Amino acid sequence: MNALTNDLERAAEAIIEASAFVFAAGAGMGVDSGLPDFRGDEGFWKAYPPYAKLGLSFVALANPRWFEEDPSLAWGFYGHRRNLYRATTPHAGFTVLRRLAERAKNGAFVFTSNVDAQFQRAGFAEERVFECHGSLEHLQCTASCREVWAADASSIAVDEATFRAREPLPRCRCGALARPNVLMFGDGDWLAERAEEQEGRLGAFLEQVTGPLVVVECGAGTAVPSVRRFSETMCSEGATLIRVNVREPAVPRGQVGLPLGAKDALQRLEALVDARR
Repeated sequence: MNALTNDLERAAEAIIEASAFVFAAGAGMGVDSGLPDFRGDEGFWKAYPPYAKLGLSFVALANPRWFEEDPSLAWGFYGHRRNLYRATTPHAGFTVLRRLAERAKNGAFVFTSNVDAQFQRAGFAEERVFECHGSLEHLQCTASCREVWAADASSIAVDEATFRAREPLPRCRCGALARPNVLMFGDGDWLAERAEEQEGRLGAFLEQVTGPLVVVECGAGTAVPSVRRFSETMCSEGATLIRVNVREPAVPRGQVGLPLGAKDALQRLEALVDARR
């Protein structure tokens, strides 16, 4: 039995014994759905050539200052992403996770740094999702209003040649420009109240877990380590960690790392679990 087969077997056994799950996900979770991989400036610029010409990296663009300095540029970047996420069908791995949650005595909760609302589109209940960096499906005012509200269903018109947004841009009811309720780089204005409420629900969920807890982490890298840190904190408190990551599968001692894509790993694990039941 090779190392990968052995690790898959260990992971399947942990899943079978689990009374509850936390599904932790980073950007790599969406790759199998066809979403672009922004790993490194070259990957980002391949997806968005106009930004390469301007020499603007993902980190440079994901900054709240553009909503003040150049709203068309800012909403071109975030509007295109929101339109793309809305048009994307979550891959089959999300369905595997839903089935695992339905079988577990205490169910499951999602912890994700993704702002794409793909878990909700895949059928996960809003009250069982913690989006630690916010969501593109929620907005906040760029002025003095301390409000967060759900984005409407309308798309944002974006020029595909320049990735600039056309008017009308999203606005608060006070008339000021709106921005996504997401945590950006160098962001001192993000309104975290919605995320804090989600975090509170996650805490309440964890308190009612009565048996083995398994964290299934997919596509969370070290470049933005929010998800990996969360997962490793969970396993330091007694949870079992199954880390699915093509490039960075390393795990703390005693945990399971699978160097696979999310959809591939989850479908293999479900097949092993089904074969044992």
